Order: sequence, then C-alpha cells, then structure tokens
Amino acid sequence: MTVTPDTAPDIYSPDSYASGAPHALLAELRRTSPVFWQDMPGTATSKAGGYWAVLRHEDVEYVSQHPEIFSAERGGIVLEDLDEDRLDALRGTLLAMDPPRHRAYRKPLVKSFTARVVGGMEGRIREICREIFARIPDGDVEFVHDVTSSLPTQVIGELMGLPPEDWDHIHRLAERTNSQQDPEVAGNDGYGPGDASREMAMYAVRFAMRRRQELDGAEEPPEDLTTLILESEFGGKLMTDLDFGSFFMQLVTAGNDTTKTMLSGGLHALLTHPDQLAALRADPSLIPGAVEEILRWANPLHYFRRTATRDVELRGVRIKEGDKVAVYYTSANRDEDVFADPQAFDITRKPNPHLSFGFAEHFCLGVHIARLEGRVFFEELLATFPHIELTGEPKRLRSNLNNSLTQLPVRLMRN
Repeated sequence: MTVTPDTAPDIYSPDSYASGAPHALLAELRRTSPVFWQDMPGTATSKAGGYWAVLRHEDVEYVSQHPEIFSAERGGIVLEDLDEDRLDALRGTLLAMDPPRHRAYRKPLVKSFTARVVGGMEGRIREICREIFARIPDGDVEFVHDVTSSLPTQVIGELMGLPPEDWDHIHRLAERTNSQQDPEVAGNDGYGPGDASREMAMYAVRFAMRRRQELDGAEEPPEDLTTLILESEFGGKLMTDLDFGSFFMQLVTAGNDTTKTMLSGGLHALLTHPDQLAALRADPSLIPGAVEEILRWANPLHYFRRTATRDVELRGVRIKEGDKVAVYYTSANRDEDVFADPQAFDITRKPNPHLSFGFAEHFCLGVHIARLEGRVFFEELLATFPHIELTGEPKRLRSNLNNSLTQLPVRLMRN
C-alpha cells in the first residue's frame, strides 16, 4: 500500500466506524502491514502519540498469550491515556490486571461461571425472554432499547442481587460508560469522561456497605455473586468496598453492553442475510452455531490495548518498551488465513475460532452466560415472532472501541 499524508489509512478515528467497521481497509492492511503504526490526532510524529495495530489472528493470539511482554495493567485497555484516578480504578477490574494478580482475582469466581452452573440458569433466562416478548405489541419497535436491553440488565441484576428498582439506572450508567465518543448518546447533561463509571462505582460501594450489614450475623445470607465476592479472598485478602466498586463496574458494564450488542447486531446480521434467517427458522438446532457466527461477524469490541513492557519484535516490526499495542478482534475475526470466505456471514461455519471472547489469560469469564443468553434469546424470538423485518436504516455508535448499534428499527409480528 502506498501511503501519503493525504491517503494514510485511519483505523483510529471513531468516524471510521460510524457506518460500520472498515473491513476492506483492514483486509488490505492484513496483507501489507499486519503490524501497522497508527498515528493519533494532535500528536505530530511522536511515537508516544500513536500505537501499533495488531491485525492478524495469529498475532492477536500471540500478544494475548504473553502478558509479561504486553501488559493490560501498565497503561490500561483503551488507546487514550487516562488520568491517574481513572487508570487506578480500571486496574481494579479483571480486564486491566496482569498475572499473577489477575489469576488471584479470577480464581474465586470461576466456579460460579462454569458451563454446568450457568446451564442451571437456562430456565430463568427463558422466562425473562418470554416476559420481555410478552410486553411487546405487534408492530414497529426500536429493537436495541425496547427489546435487547432488558435481558442482560435482568440477568446481571439477579446474578448480583441488585434491587430491581435500580436495574434501569445501572443500565443507563453502563451505556454512558461505553458511549463517550458519541455525543448523541453521551448527551450534554453534565456527564464528562469517566463520570458515569465513577457514579456506578460509588453505587457499588454503597451497595457493598449495605450487603455487609446484611451478612453480619445473617443465618441465611443471600446466595448471589455479590455475597461470593465480598466473602472471598483475592490474593490473600478480602475486597474493600472501593475494590468492590471497581470490580462491580466491569462485571455490570460487560454483562450489559456486550450482550445487548450481540443480540441487536445478531438480528441485524440475520435480517440482512435472509437466506441465513430462513435456514435458522427451518432448523432451530443451528442457533448455537449462528450465535458463534454472530460473535465473529459482529464482535462487540473492536480492540483492546496493551503496553509493551520491553523491546520486542513482532512480524519483523520493532516495538519499543512503552509503546501502545492494540489487538484488533474485528480484523482477526476475518483473517483470510484462518477463515474461509471471511467476509461471508455463514451460520454453519465450522470451525469458528473467533476471538470475540478474548484469548488466553483474559478469556471472557462470562462466556457461558453470553452463549446461553444468545441461544435462548434467538430461540424465543424466532418462535414468538414468525415475521420480523427491517423498517429503516440502523444507526451505529460513533466509537472506535464498541461495535454497537444505537438504533435498529424493526417490525415484529406474531401472525
């Protein structure tokens, strides 16, 4: 690729994703510059103001397998440099912990997220889906907020033992946390960068304080994830209320936003590929595979950042200590060396080694919940509404991080 100042590729600007990920550009870069230096605005030519974009599946796996070289904790997981308070709060989440701390915090939770334990939630998740669809009248709806938001909000609310009257508030905070690059979603009501996440963390601190009072001397403490977290040791000590605030923020934000994105992006993919939707209706046993293809095709997150802890070479490129490195799931999921006809949406694709749940150390803790929610949601949606059609142009979140729809106008009909 011949690059000039006027034609330099830009995979950083949120505007590059406003109408969908730049898949043609990413495919060209995978071929010509698979470890690609991307400047960031207002930084001139300083290496501190740009980052290395890692675009191939094999290389994303390599970076993910070597947290001792590519740290999540040192500079955080987003490309923008955070102030110290926000970075410290982020380091209280699993996403931005390096081993051995990451393993110490993850281990007590793993037993609550196994396939067997999560499988026991299927009946309740199906009940929630049916309740949601029962409230929706036949006709035109905005699918993102009127339909998909409710399921992950209720599931994470019940998992954490949150009061139902707080669920909508927590959901709005989660949305704001992930929408700061889009002024239409972020709004202009005084929320600045980090304000929503701080408000959520403070909510969690107060919630933890109340729960500790309830647990003090309780004969039958609530059996939920909050109790498990507050009563478990992480790295040899109990969490403080402030620690719980940061941890809560990640669990709730991830549980809400990524699942909502998977469900709305999944329906959009099916509606724009009517042959695949027809195949799914004809054979619902294809739904688990369809969920995997949805996750590959419409992955909820474009990238995560790492920071090089020492000089290292990757695919012939010298990366210096302190450089930002971004692993691009959106690119890796369509790598021609891994996926046959990668730009095609194929619900029967096997194997399907997408990286939408991450890889290695940071493989998603909630993977079984996400897959269960996706399977049950689409089983119930297609069974309830024999006729679903797109009625307008979807709208995407202006974000270089979150691959989300903000509006999906559809018509749902039972007859």
